Amino acid sequence: MNWSGLENLLSGVNKYSTAFGRIWLSMVFVFRVMVFVVAAQRVWGDESKDFVCNTKQPGCNNVCYDHIFPISHIRLWALQLIFVTCPSLMVMAHVKYREGKDRKYMAGHQGSHLYANPGKKRGGLWWTYLVSLVFKAGFDTSFLYILYRIYHGYDLPKLSKCSLAPCPNTVDCFISRPTEKKIFMLFMVVSSAICILMCILEMIYLIGKRILKMINIRNENQRVVFADQHELTAITPPRSQYRRADPTLAESQLSLSKREKTEGRQKTTLL
Repeated sequence: MNWSGLENLLSGVNKYSTAFGRIWLSMVFVFRVMVFVVAAQRVWGDESKDFVCNTKQPGCNNVCYDHIFPISHIRLWALQLIFVTCPSLMVMAHVKYREGKDRKYMAGHQGSHLYANPGKKRGGLWWTYLVSLVFKAGFDTSFLYILYRIYHGYDLPKLSKCSLAPCPNTVDCFISRPTEKKIFMLFMVVSSAICILMCILEMIYLIGKRILKMINIRNENQRVVFADQHELTAITPPRSQYRRADPTLAESQLSLSKREKTEGRQKTTLL
């Protein structure tokens, strides 16, 4: 399979991803795809040829091999990588749909844009990104559970016993390089678990950021409504209202007015 083509295709998702998404993509291609292509395929390349049982009964080796290895690790991991990386294509498809819709809008509205940034995780694209994270974490978890159920707790025993027909009795079967294969299997399991953790952290980050944004918008709306309902009129009364009256000044003014009145009466009597 051409994994480099898939890598080039998914590398465009980086500019739409968060920091957790970039770490996830690096984990997938560095610690999973590279290890799968460079090392794992060579380690499991001889699993059928070097599987040996201590019997010469025709067909016994094939039946026991099918019983011990219901599905090859290599094919199972290839399916896992395909299923895990496909949800990221949902995000790219949604962004491409937005860009095409924006171009049509520009053509009919004299160059004005429908989206300020088609790759911005808002509205439907936010939900598409969140659903893609759920699918990626779900696929990884499902394949880890399948591997656990098939191989009884991620174990590859050095000796396996088989008593299926056409084997004449219970025979001992041996796989090649069981320790090396077990190490690679555990490495792939741990890498998948870290990728699941990255998806969960990214979901928590997106949801937390969305909730915080909604709280800020709600608080801002409440402040606007409060300001509209309580418009600032004349909050401070004029200074004259708080000016203290001087009693001595009032008495002096009163005596002055009485004096003026008496002087006026004396003048009228003289005339």
